[in-house]
Amino acid sequence: MKVSTRVSMNRKVWGLVFFILLLDQIVKIWIKTHMTLGQEFHVLGDWFIIHFTENNGMAFGMEFGGEIGKLLLSLFRIATVCLIGWWINQLIRRRTAKGFIYSLALVLAGAVGNIIDSVFYGVIFSDSQYHVAELFPQGGGYAGFLHGKVVDMLYFPIFSGHFPSWFPIWPAEPFVFFRPVFNLADTSITIGVLIILIFYRKVFMEDTAS
Repeated sequence: MKVSTRVSMNRKVWGLVFFILLLDQIVKIWIKTHMTLGQEFHVLGDWFIIHFTENNGMAFGMEFGGEIGKLLLSLFRIATVCLIGWWINQLIRRRTAKGFIYSLALVLAGAVGNIIDSVFYGVIFSDSQYHVAELFPQGGGYAGFLHGKVVDMLYFPIFSGHFPSWFPIWPAEPFVFFRPVFNLADTSITIGVLIILIFYRKVFMEDTAS
């Protein structure tokens, strides 16, 4: 790949990463500075709700091993995004399919977006329980470095009901689809992974095997 072409590709890829990161953080900071935990408002009836919640773990509100698990997860995320960033640069040099590179950029942007929450939010924000969080509070943040919580707000309870009484796992219990509350970073990761699985699985397998 010519140097000028590689530079142009680099700009586009990292521009995409920056745009997603910026949008993700704007939304999260607005939520933190305007809403309290559990507060919500309906955008499209009961189908699309902005619901403010925070989680200590992985995407879509999953948890992971308490405080020690939280620290290990934050460190693992940082190592992973460094590896993905290096990989993207190598793929650009090797003229790999652009769609595959952009998909990895979506995954990278989402991962970095949630890392920012985990690394910095505990330090720069006060707690959101019962009152709107303060940015750079005088008494310090609600948690230490690397122990912040990830801000989630997108909730799509499209339909609800009950499992049949004969259902072997949760007989007659209520369910909601889609129950998890997530954020733009989670969405970016999910879209990137789905594109790779659907369109670039062969490229992924060949590149990781080489």
